[in-house]
Formats: sequence, C-alpha cells, structure tokens
Amino acid sequence: MKILMLTPYLPYPLVSGGQIRTYNLLKNLAAKHKITLASFIRNEEEKKYIKELEPYCQKVIVFKRRQAFSPINILLSALTPFPFLVCIYFDIGVRREIQRELQRENYDLIHAETFYVMPNIPATKIPIYLVEQVIEYLVYQRFVESLPRWAFLAKPFLLLDVAKIKFWERYYWKRAKRLAAMSGEDRHFIQKLEPDRQVDVIANGVDIEYFAKTKKQKPQKPTVLFVGQFKWLPNRDATKFLVEDIWPKIKEKIPSARLWIVGRNPPKDILNFASRNIQVDGEVEDIRFAYGASEVLLAPIRNGRGTKYKILEAMATKTPIVGTRLAIEGINIKNNHEALVASSAQDLANQTVRVLKNPKLGEQLAESAFVLVKSQYDWKKISNELDRVYKEVGTN
Repeated sequence: MKILMLTPYLPYPLVSGGQIRTYNLLKNLAAKHKITLASFIRNEEEKKYIKELEPYCQKVIVFKRRQAFSPINILLSALTPFPFLVCIYFDIGVRREIQRELQRENYDLIHAETFYVMPNIPATKIPIYLVEQVIEYLVYQRFVESLPRWAFLAKPFLLLDVAKIKFWERYYWKRAKRLAAMSGEDRHFIQKLEPDRQVDVIANGVDIEYFAKTKKQKPQKPTVLFVGQFKWLPNRDATKFLVEDIWPKIKEKIPSARLWIVGRNPPKDILNFASRNIQVDGEVEDIRFAYGASEVLLAPIRNGRGTKYKILEAMATKTPIVGTRLAIEGINIKNNHEALVASSAQDLANQTVRVLKNPKLGEQLAESAFVLVKSQYDWKKISNELDRVYKEVGTN
C-alpha cells in the first residue's frame, strides 16, 4: 500500500515520545508498505537526520516550520478562528507542496499524526487516518486551569485559544475517515463527543529487546528516578509536585534517599532543584543506565494524557513503578500487581518508601510488569495492529 505520512516533527533523533513512536512504526511497517514521510523541521540542521529515516521510507520530504512565537503566528491566532497551535503549522506553501505530491503519486492512504497538521492537507478523495497522540485541548485546558492567580489577566485569552483548539480538533476528527487513540480511555472520550466516529486503539509500545538488556546495579544510596521530557508541561508540574510535596515526606522516612531527575530541556526552575540529594540531568547518554541505577520510578503526573514511554521503559527494564492513576492510564496495569498507584503526596511518598524498604516487593512488581509489557506492548505487535487498520481504511 502506498501511504503519505504527515508528522509535525522529524521522527529522529529519538527525543520526544512522538518521535519514538513514529520512528518505531516506520521501522516495523517499512517491509509491508511504501511510505512517503512528510515532516516539519524547526531548523536546517535537522536535515542531517534524514539519512536515518531513508531505509524505512520511499521518500522523505521536509518543511521548515516558522518559529512558534513569530509575528505571523501571533497575528494569525489573533485575527483568524484558528488556535495558536494550528497557526504554528499551517502554511499555504506546504499545502500546495502536499497537493503537488498527491497529484504526482497514486496514494492509497494519508496518515496524519496529530490534528493540527491537517489544515495542510488539501481537499482529496484519498482516505485520511488521523492519529491523536493526546487529546490536545484537554492538555491545554488543564494547563490554563492550573495557572497561578497572578496570571488572571492572561486566562481569558488562553481559554479562548483552548476553545478554538477544541472546535478545530473535533472538526478534523470529523474530516478523517477513521481515528486512532492511544488508549481505551481516549477512545471513549472521543466517541462521547463524536459518537459516529470509528476510533481504533493503537497504543504506544517499547523496544523490548533493547531495554531488556539493561544492567541492574544497586546504587550506594536508595535512588528514586523521575524521567520526563520538559517541553511537555505536565512533566514540569509533576517535577515540582515531587520535589516540593512528595520528596520531603520520603526523606523523613529514608534520610539517605537520593532523587534523580532526568529529562531533556529542563527549564531554570527545574535545574534549580539540584542539591546535595537531588541530581538533575538534562539528558543521559543511555537512558538504560538511569533505569539500571535506580530502585524505583516515581511518576506523579497530575494532568495531561501523555505518551507513557517512561512507564513502558521502566516495565521493560524491570524497574518498579509508583505513580498516579493518570501516569499509567491506558496501560493495562493493575494496582499492587504491576505497579503501586496512589494520588496524594503522602500516599505517593508512602508507596515509594514501601518499595525502597522492601526489595522483594519491588522485584515482584517489576517481574509482573515485564511479563505484561512483553506480551502487549512490543512495537512489533503494535505495528501489526496498525497494518491491519491500514488495510481496512486504505483504497487498495
């Protein structure tokens, strides 16, 4: 089948959850389909990564995206019905180039990764399969609702933008022939708003073979790990919640405990958390080392439906998990079996202390989680499910 895949990022290097997802799907689908990848890049330097994707694509096309806070984007979001997120990616030139590509080649399917790239797809009879990695308007809505009181002057404008996101997200749900969500919860949410939409669950996966090679070594001090990409706002909130509310309670019970925060693009306020017993690393050369040198992954996510890669990676590396219900949402984890689930700062601290003081409990949780991730979340299985859907949705 001949497929045009449109993504808001170049799926290499493997930094963000979206990049990891798209790269692994391309890698596993390349033998079954002829895929043209059309991706947005932020700067010319990214072109050096095209060669990493060429083995899995018939062709790679890139479009240079405007800077997010460019005057054009700000003006468009103020004077048009489009939200700021759509304005960042919408480009008449890109739309024309995609139109020419659709005229040149006989595509069976257009795979759109995220709704906000869809304004660049011209009117066409080719079926569109829209993949929603998150429900975007919910992420932004929760962010605006969590703003401090002093930001009250900005809230009305931000809430207007959230309303725009919701309108256009639903609009493009209806334009697509079929949708994909990351979890059953997201599918239910979409169908509650748009009951006539057919929504598949194409979950996120993990490279089991790669992460299972992680070498476990007991750290000198009891070590709690937090992993998160800090461009995603809920990770910033979770880190502050961890350091300010949860960590002092853990230290009361285990004074020698150490917290290791790992994640790209940490802002200054996150970097400032570094202290004698808190280590903050913007990135590590091999994330498996961080999992191998930690006794528990703590994921105190309070808002936003993310990609859950840190949870899947922890499962594949046999690292015990403590987290909120939202952190594990969409993964078939049972509380007290594959992970310990809690909500309040006190409960999250207590459950983390349980794992640190009881290595056998940690081993039991980790082994059960590994069995689950291996049986249900391997990229090969996820790709086979997407391949099945492609055959149902495509024209040939």
